[in-house]
Amino acid sequence: MTPLLSVKDLTVRFGATVAVDDVSFDLERGAALGIVGESGSGKSVTCRAVMRLLPPSAQISGSASFEGRDLLQMPETELNRVRGKRIAMIFQNPSSHLDPLMRIGDQVAQTLHKHTDLKGRAIRDEVLRLLDVVRIPDSERWAQAFPHQLSGGMKQRAMIAGALACQPDLLLADEPTTALDATVQKSVLDLLAQLRREQNLTMIFVSHDLGAVARVCDDLLVMRWSRLVESGPVSRVIDAPRHDYTRKLLASHPDRLKPRAFAPVGQGAPLVEARGIQIRYGSRMLSDWIAGREGGFMAVKQVDFAVRQGETLGIVGESGSGKSTLARSLVGLVKPYRGAIFFDGQPADPAGPGRIAYLREMQLIYQHPSEALSPRMTVQAAIAEPLRRHRLCPRDAVQGRVAELMSQVDLDPDLITRFPGQLSGGQCQRVAIARALAFDPRVLIADEVTSALDVTLQAQVIDLLLRLQKERGLTMIFISHDLAVIRRLCSSVIVMREGRIVEAGPTAKVFDTPAEAYTRALIDAIPHLKGDVA
Repeated sequence: MTPLLSVKDLTVRFGATVAVDDVSFDLERGAALGIVGESGSGKSVTCRAVMRLLPPSAQISGSASFEGRDLLQMPETELNRVRGKRIAMIFQNPSSHLDPLMRIGDQVAQTLHKHTDLKGRAIRDEVLRLLDVVRIPDSERWAQAFPHQLSGGMKQRAMIAGALACQPDLLLADEPTTALDATVQKSVLDLLAQLRREQNLTMIFVSHDLGAVARVCDDLLVMRWSRLVESGPVSRVIDAPRHDYTRKLLASHPDRLKPRAFAPVGQGAPLVEARGIQIRYGSRMLSDWIAGREGGFMAVKQVDFAVRQGETLGIVGESGSGKSTLARSLVGLVKPYRGAIFFDGQPADPAGPGRIAYLREMQLIYQHPSEALSPRMTVQAAIAEPLRRHRLCPRDAVQGRVAELMSQVDLDPDLITRFPGQLSGGQCQRVAIARALAFDPRVLIADEVTSALDVTLQAQVIDLLLRLQKERGLTMIFISHDLAVIRRLCSSVIVMREGRIVEAGPTAKVFDTPAEAYTRALIDAIPHLKGDVA
């Protein structure tokens, strides 16, 4: 039987750097192939090379035959008829692949305009259907929204809707569930499995989540340092790995890590406290006054929580539940409509006159370090900037302090002159953590800091945060859609849904005996290494 896609001796070079080295595999029609490996191992470059989406500086050799035609030698005009219609790709970071000036519905419709005969209302109806398929609620409303108005998970779902628009034969999914919470991740994995069954969809699934791969894929490729180190059926690779690196990957998965024992937290006054926080987007219109409505969109509704010195609080919930909005309100990026924030027993106004002094005590690490770091600043400049701007140390001591902070977050000193675009995702995240630590804060808020990392880097960043907390006595607020990470890292947890806290308590109690059906659904949706194929 002729494979749908046959990749032979694929090699990709960027100058002297070999990004993909002699990779070969066959993919039968209707099959699903998983590719796992660390950041920088060549997973994404392999997919982009097959689609010929690499920059002109890339030197590609080998072949990638789709239905007997070599995509690497195909004329550009013919390739454009294949890309989007016959072969579609879902990219890892939706923020950098969605046009910020186009409404979401228009972006999903682009493929339909290019590759189908649908017009006018038929396209609109199909766009709304696709948004419903990927579980974007109130699809008519969000079809009119711009990317910056969507949460990270919703942006990822919108991009998946666009990729599925023409019902492609081959789907290249590059970390498609990275930014999604557990329940939406499960729904997307179930959707991809359903498409395989109903449309005989063939798929390459790139992921750092071995549990997700185990759920949707038949076969698995393990890559390291641009080469294939192991391949075979998923069940065999998980149960009997043959390569040391594969064993390391499996050992780093949350399923294989021992639960952490938490030291008891004192019963003193909270260090950080929120009382009755409400956050509203949009203004109150005349119609709202007449109808007696609050108006706008209430992103956070009457939230109360407290964090004591040395405690690690986890905040979990679906995309759009208000987790990140709540975190941003603590550092003054969003102003609460109602409610109050207290720090060390005193009322705090994160956006007020004392903002600079307050933010020296409380720092936020953002979800996407590539967006938080200036692409024009080297690692040294990025870490040194807060030290100089806020005069945190003498000018002649800045260079030594930068080296010290890099050492604390386990960054190779040789990276000091590199720009963010020359770093892996894990390295960028460490730079962002070093910048936050430059202020010597008492509270560190981590917003989805491990969401884009493979399991080995994820385990390393978690261990780093645990070590920093122990050494510095940090109080942490950790926001994540990955409940397995929350269980290992956090002593207590709050579960949010539609802007409200629906459950809160010690992590072990909430996970082992959840009181709410929604919490149980979140826990049940966690992908495991022994996950059943949907």
